[in-house]
Amino acid sequence: MSLKDQITEDMKTAMRAKDSERLGTIRLLQAAMKQKEVDERITLDDGAIVAIVDKLIKQRKDSITAFEGAGRQDLADKEKAEMAVLQAYLPARMSAEEVTAAVQAIVAEVGAKGPGDMGKVMGVVKTRLAGKADMGQVSAAVKAALAG
Repeated sequence: MSLKDQITEDMKTAMRAKDSERLGTIRLLQAAMKQKEVDERITLDDGAIVAIVDKLIKQRKDSITAFEGAGRQDLADKEKAEMAVLQAYLPARMSAEEVTAAVQAIVAEVGAKGPGDMGKVMGVVKTRLAGKADMGQVSAAVKAALAG
């Protein structure tokens, strides 16, 4: 079953269970998917859907930080609940050790020699690790690998 079909089935399940928070989050995800399909005149594959989910999770993280900074814990909790629903659609994430090992292999493969080569390394890393690892964690691993 494709990820798109899984999301549709989860929406139906949430409707039947009258789970309004989960349903709202899934509808938000479906709206983002539909928007991308219409804007680019494409049919999304699982990789593109994972990228959209990643983007929505990043937005939630930014919102949580802003709400907590403003003392609005009620809104931060709502964003955390949405983030938990969205994370179910991501593939299993790589551990920090796996990310570091993958980044070091790519740095060696590309022949990068210092912070000036970060763009070259990140280009390769993004294509290989997109959806498999948190890109913030990947970026930190690349910086560490190029600094040493």
